Amino acid sequence: MAKAAGKKPQEVAQAVAVAWTETGLAPAPSVAGPGFLNFTVSANALAARAQSIADDARAGAALVDQKRRVVVDYGGPNVAKGMHVGHLRASIIGESVKRIYRFRGDEVWGDAHFGDWGFQMGLVISALEDEIGGFADQTKLDARLVTLTLDQLEAIYPAYAKRVKEGDTELRDRARKATAALQGGSALHRKIWAAMHDVSMAAQKRDFAALGVKFDLWLGESDADPLIPDMVKDLDAKGLLEDDQGARIVRVAGPGERKKKKLDDGSVVEVESPDPLLVVSSEGSAMYGTTDLATIMQRVRDQNPDLILYVVDQRQADHFEQVYRAAAKAGYIAREALEHVGFGTMNGPDGTPFKTRAGGVLKLNDLIGQAEEKARERLKESKVDANFSPAEFEGIAHKVAIAAIKFADLSNFRGTSYVFDLDRFMSFEGKTGPYLLYQAVRMKSILRKAEEQSAEIGPIAIEHEAERALTLALDAFDQALTLAYDKKAPHFIAEHAYALAQAFSGFFANCPILQSEGAVRASRLALAAATLKQLTLTLDLLGIDVPERM
Repeated sequence: MAKAAGKKPQEVAQAVAVAWTETGLAPAPSVAGPGFLNFTVSANALAARAQSIADDARAGAALVDQKRRVVVDYGGPNVAKGMHVGHLRASIIGESVKRIYRFRGDEVWGDAHFGDWGFQMGLVISALEDEIGGFADQTKLDARLVTLTLDQLEAIYPAYAKRVKEGDTELRDRARKATAALQGGSALHRKIWAAMHDVSMAAQKRDFAALGVKFDLWLGESDADPLIPDMVKDLDAKGLLEDDQGARIVRVAGPGERKKKKLDDGSVVEVESPDPLLVVSSEGSAMYGTTDLATIMQRVRDQNPDLILYVVDQRQADHFEQVYRAAAKAGYIAREALEHVGFGTMNGPDGTPFKTRAGGVLKLNDLIGQAEEKARERLKESKVDANFSPAEFEGIAHKVAIAAIKFADLSNFRGTSYVFDLDRFMSFEGKTGPYLLYQAVRMKSILRKAEEQSAEIGPIAIEHEAERALTLALDAFDQALTLAYDKKAPHFIAEHAYALAQAFSGFFANCPILQSEGAVRASRLALAAATLKQLTLTLDLLGIDVPERM
């Protein structure tokens, strides 16, 4: 301003301060340094804002101006394999994004989108065929399917996948043919698939429930399969399908979009980029991208969304770019209506994706069990087990465990990787989920005692500096929610939860609540109640439940 006015910054600042008209929000500012204006929000304005938050069921959070129909695709485990830590981030981040969008006022569907229709299905079917010596004896096959367990499927799949990876072309070709037969409607192959599907779904629903992840749509790739034949015909009719070495592809690169590719002989050539989308394999089966494309058609038909968010590992970015471009090119949906919400990996101490001590992939159910055991230890150290029944203690331990796991993940920007350290995440001090639960439970305890003493909540007045700090923290909720919504980044909500808990801790230490009297006590109880409401809402947006007591 000073440069434009041709004056010194201090002169301009002084002129503003002198001309300032009291608005009720802040008195005239002071001038500092080389021309800074320092405003101090008035106590009355802060009290009015705190009161509006206390009276608002949404704790000060605004709705979006224009509501949208949104599908959030997350979860995505494969049938025939149990869930492991690799599925954790998609489930946790996707659930939070879904809740944030819904809380902002959008109509939202969360879809698990199971991987139940690709090559892995043909691979396991081939393995069962080898195990029982062929499918000629239907009685023998039926008896085997009745005894099928998820543990058995988990042992079968990696063993056969390894054989294909190591060059067993005979097995690879048989599995591809089995996949084509399944997708082609073979009653035999679909019966085997149904048995595998049911066994897997039971375990996956258990794990999702333990994580507090709730889907509106429990659909998989198989649900989009009926649309594929007509979709392929449509792509062909539009001149988008091309034959390529026995397969059929859709080119999605724009004019001049190229990248350098190194060949096996060491030479470098330029090829189109992104790569074409493979729609039909040389064996006639649908591919990963085919079902994703058909799923977009299915969602357009069933949900008519304005936006589809794919909460999937960042390493899948190239694949989704192919699918999105193909969908837009075919006219199924606008390109801007499709967005990949990518995320980094959860790593072990060595900086690589998290593994068991033996080097294997840790099952999600086992991870939750480890967290629950650690939560029990910490709660017993605090003598919590002496105050509750065994059932209530176990319920608290589970909530503490899930809070530790989720907050550790969501407190990081989703695009970054982080190191999983259960001991640190389970602490009741510092920036952790258990610490936030502890603060929320403390607020509940204060309000229960106030009710027992017939102490009433009254109008809010702001006098102490800690009350000012707490009100400003409460006021930041809407901005944090807006940022989390716009950037599809729950860490803004996690940061707010921690800042709010810290502000309450300072308020609690400096402003006695139950020990105060009259209007002061009534005001501070109102502040405590408003903080509890907002912190509970914030934690719920992260998928974290608060116990009644701890």
